[in-house]
Amino acid sequence: MAAVKLTKNEQKKQKDQLKQFQRYLPTLQLKKQQLQMVIRQIEQEVERLRTLQRSLVQDLQSWVAVFAENRSFEDQQRLDKIVVVDKVVKAKGNIAGVAIPVFKELTFRDIAYDIDSYPLWVDHGVRSLREIARYDAMIATLEKQVELLGRELRVTSQRVNLFEKVKIPETKENIRKIGIYLGDQQTAAVVRGKIAKKKLVRGTGEVVA
Repeated sequence: MAAVKLTKNEQKKQKDQLKQFQRYLPTLQLKKQQLQMVIRQIEQEVERLRTLQRSLVQDLQSWVAVFAENRSFEDQQRLDKIVVVDKVVKAKGNIAGVAIPVFKELTFRDIAYDIDSYPLWVDHGVRSLREIARYDAMIATLEKQVELLGRELRVTSQRVNLFEKVKIPETKENIRKIGIYLGDQQTAAVVRGKIAKKKLVRGTGEVVA
């Protein structure tokens, strides 16, 4: 704990700081709770999307031979040459003062292919693989949100702990010490005043009871 001046000015300064800390702490606590709640909601949404994605992949097991056939295609005919992501479109959002990316859409390159060169499952396969890729983009965006919000949560939690466990107790202790010192000084001044009065009275020859 840093040393403080034992003066009335310092006492007022410490009291003003305490009021600021006590006024600011509830805001920090509310922000911490909000961040925790939002992070939980996003994590639940990520799990929901992963479940949907897994379900989609499982539904595709009926044509799992797709992947075996895909490996036998010429290089330019492979599905990964047909289903190519163009860009992930995101907007800017804000949660509890934190700038976050918000998923809007996933676009794909418009690649034409000769359906006669593929098995009958190719259209279904392309649609499914695009949907799987869309889930990947959505999940990645949400995970980025969790990362950014988690970083802010750590900072906010550190500030809450600083105020609760350090700043407020330290300021209260400073106020207590200054109060004791000023009280002692006031008592000593009263005592010195009484002694001086007695000496003065004795000097005039008056009887002091």
